[in-house]
Amino acid sequence: MEKIGMVLPDFVLRDQHNEGFSLSEQGTGRRLLLSFHPLAWTSVCTRHMQALEASFDALGELNTLPVGISVDAWPTKHAWSKEIGIRQLRLLCDFWPHGHLATSLGLFRQRDGFSERANLLLDEKRKVVFQKVYPVEEVPDLEEVIEAIRGLRRDG
Repeated sequence: MEKIGMVLPDFVLRDQHNEGFSLSEQGTGRRLLLSFHPLAWTSVCTRHMQALEASFDALGELNTLPVGISVDAWPTKHAWSKEIGIRQLRLLCDFWPHGHLATSLGLFRQRDGFSERANLLLDEKRKVVFQKVYPVEEVPDLEEVIEAIRGLRRDG
């Protein structure tokens, strides 16, 4: 489902430390990368979140905050983040109601019980400016996202 141009409504999810993450509390003035992944403890999702962690500072230099999102509960995300070395990246839990955010964005795979692997880039006003769904068995190309961000900087 195409979301380009849509302004996302506020949402609140818990992260791997059981702390709330509110879209509205992120403030304006920076971009947000919502990076959906199917499930913790899977090899592709591990590589996906480790790649985001490795790019955290580079994305920050582009005024972009990345977050990972899946349907897992926060205790699962907490243990997994420690196991795979996540220190800066917030891993958000679209746990209850199960997959509510992913469903609202047309990204929930009903028959599988988890979200697509997808990136949504929001501009400083929370408008979707980049969207891509990837095969679940493929780690997204973050350079593609970085190029999209650089393109926004040239346009803006």
